[in-house]
Amino acid sequence: MKYPSSTKKSKKTLMSVVTIIILVVVIAVVLFFLNNVSSKEEETQVNENGSNNVGEQGKVVNDRIPSEVTPIDIDKDLDDQPNSQTPVDNKDKDDAKDNNNSEQKENRVEKEDDNGYIVGLSLPLEPTYIDGILITNKKYPLPKSFSPGESVEARVAFEDMATAASEAGFELTAFSTYRSFEYQTTLYSRYVERDGKDNADRYSARPGYSEHQTGLAFDIGEVNREDLWLTSEFGESEAGKWLVENAHEYGFILRYPKGKELITGYMYESWHFRYLGIPVATEVYESGVTLEEYLGIN
Repeated sequence: MKYPSSTKKSKKTLMSVVTIIILVVVIAVVLFFLNNVSSKEEETQVNENGSNNVGEQGKVVNDRIPSEVTPIDIDKDLDDQPNSQTPVDNKDKDDAKDNNNSEQKENRVEKEDDNGYIVGLSLPLEPTYIDGILITNKKYPLPKSFSPGESVEARVAFEDMATAASEAGFELTAFSTYRSFEYQTTLYSRYVERDGKDNADRYSARPGYSEHQTGLAFDIGEVNREDLWLTSEFGESEAGKWLVENAHEYGFILRYPKGKELITGYMYESWHFRYLGIPVATEVYESGVTLEEYLGIN
C-alpha cells in the first residue's frame, strides 16, 4: 500500500520533533547532574577551607622580650652565632594584631615572681605587636619557633650610624645581634650555673624572652676598647656618650637605661640598643622614657 507524499512528510516531521524533544530532555538531565556534582564539590571545598582557616587563625597572639648579655664577661661563642638577615616587622601584620594585643593587655591578671616574670605564663604561638611595635620583655615572651634572623633594615641603619660615628672619631661595632632560642637557652643556663638564677635574671633573659631573638637588638661597643664591652663604663666613654645622644637619628634607642630596672626588668646596659625606626626612636628618645613607658605597658 502506498502512502501519499504528504503523509510521509508528516511522519518525518513528527519523528524529527520527537527526536529533538528526546535530545532536549537528555541534555537537561545531563546539565542537572553536572550542576549537582559541581555544587557538592564547592561545598566540600568551602568546608575544607573553613577548617584550615580556623587552624591558622586560632593562634594566640603573644610575645615579649628582654636582654641577655652578661656584664661580667664576653663569651667567645657570641661571635659564632650566625647573623642571618631578614626584613624588619611587617606593618600590615602589626595592625591586624594590635587590637587583640590591646585586649590582652587590659584583661591580663598577672602574678609576678621575685624577678619580674609572670608566674605560669607559657610561650605564645605568635609574637606580640603593640601599636605596631614588636615587644619582648619579662611579661611578653616570643614563640620558641620565632627565628627571623638579624633584621636587614636594622643592619643597614647600624652601618649608617657607624659611618657617622667614624666621622666623629669613634669606630663602633655590633658584637652581638640576633640570637636563636636554642642559643639563648645555652647562654642563660650558663649564667644561672655561674651566678645563680636571681642574679642571672637581672642581666640575662630566659629563653623566649630575649630581645636578641627578634633580630632587632644590637650590642654595640668601640673597636679596640673591648675592655669596656658589656660594662657600664662604656656609657661613660666618649663613644658611649655619642651613641646615646645620636642613636635615635638612625632608629635606635638605649633599651635598658640607668635607674629603670624596675620598669624594664633589667639592670642598666650601656651597650644594648634596640632598633625601632627613626620616627618611633626619636619620639622615645625625646620623651625620656623607656619603651615600656612609651607603650603604656610598664
